[in-house]
Amino acid sequence: MPPRPLLAAVVAFALAAPTLAPFALAQAPAGSRTPAPDPAGAANRIVAVVNGDVVTQAEIASRTRLFALNAGVTVTPDTLVRLEPQVLRLLIDERLRMQEVQRRRVPVSDNDVAEALAEIERRNSLQPGALVAQLRQAGVQPRVLFDQIRAQLGWGRMMRALLGAGAELGEGEVADAIAAQRARAGQSEFLIGEMFIPVDDARNEAQVRQFTDEAVAQLRRGTPFPVVATQFSQSQTAVQGGDLGWVGLDRLDPEVAAVVERMPQGAVSNPIRVAGGYQIVTLRARRQVGQEQLSTLLTLRQVFLPFTEPLDPQSPTAGQVALLERATRLSQTLRGCEQMDAQPRGGDRPSDPGPVRLEGLANPQLRQLLAGLAPGRPTQPVISPDGIMLIMVCSRETRNVAEFTPELARALILRERVETLSRQLQRELRRRALIEMRAAG
Repeated sequence: MPPRPLLAAVVAFALAAPTLAPFALAQAPAGSRTPAPDPAGAANRIVAVVNGDVVTQAEIASRTRLFALNAGVTVTPDTLVRLEPQVLRLLIDERLRMQEVQRRRVPVSDNDVAEALAEIERRNSLQPGALVAQLRQAGVQPRVLFDQIRAQLGWGRMMRALLGAGAELGEGEVADAIAAQRARAGQSEFLIGEMFIPVDDARNEAQVRQFTDEAVAQLRRGTPFPVVATQFSQSQTAVQGGDLGWVGLDRLDPEVAAVVERMPQGAVSNPIRVAGGYQIVTLRARRQVGQEQLSTLLTLRQVFLPFTEPLDPQSPTAGQVALLERATRLSQTLRGCEQMDAQPRGGDRPSDPGPVRLEGLANPQLRQLLAGLAPGRPTQPVISPDGIMLIMVCSRETRNVAEFTPELARALILRERVETLSRQLQRELRRRALIEMRAAG
């Protein structure tokens, strides 16, 4: 008997763990192509030597292609040429950071990098190993991504270690921050994404400004802000895609505050000259301090039944039909989150994706599905190209997410301290470094 056409409608969404990943791969645009590899001599050419460590032309090209792959833009020779100066500066700073991480013996194991890589694949619904294959197909050396992940992990760990006692906040400091926030009741605060591009040498300022202008143009053409921030920002928020969170104007550089106050929601600023470099910001939303903002918070469980081969919705295999029939039976019999937890885990999707804010779900189908789902009962089978998902709401709570809690106060204070320390140390590493630039020969 031929498989029944039960899988013709595919809903491509799933809940992933809410941990942060430094990249989000976009689909390559139609008609894009990977430039032919550079001749061996050109690719291996040493462009810079940083305290004895070399940066090659191949690394610069790979990092540029990595950005283009993330942004979903066509990789052309012109793109490589335009981005090369800024990519080179970023690779030099990355070498300096990693050298300092190693000097201070901050551990970043191969397993740490592998776990971060696996998280990127999970968040992008990729099978294990698919990311490396995708990188190679785009002409990106996988080691370039591995090195970037290693440097980000190591630098973040080192910053927390260097803060030392500064990371231990007293109750008085937290109480003062909460009191200051309450005193601003009625004033505006802003949900902001940011990028910081340093100017380490006044002789390079024109090149940096040219790059920031190009970055703004890309953002205004639709390139996602988190993609550009992750790849090029030197702020500590880069690992969160530039997400600065809700801040008042007094928390921003005066030059940035003057721009943000006049920005319409959704806008991307021109490059703003601040101490040490240029900042680009986007205004995602604004609200008044103290204004109640109710949100629905969900705790969930999910069961994922993976396909053994990709789904063809028009011609599912007998095994895929059987899997759907099994998922349908489960959706009719499972009751309560304990029963969901007891199900065998399939694939690499977590059973508990963590707290989820209903209004923050980007997929409208998923948002609508969960909004009307009674706690303790699973959804009907949700079909994606790589498997079938059942989702259950365990609890639903309405909370004021605009409340400035002690946890938020601590996070804000620590983020500002880490950012200040990071910029100071990066400038010091640049000042002490022996950097030799090699001209093309």
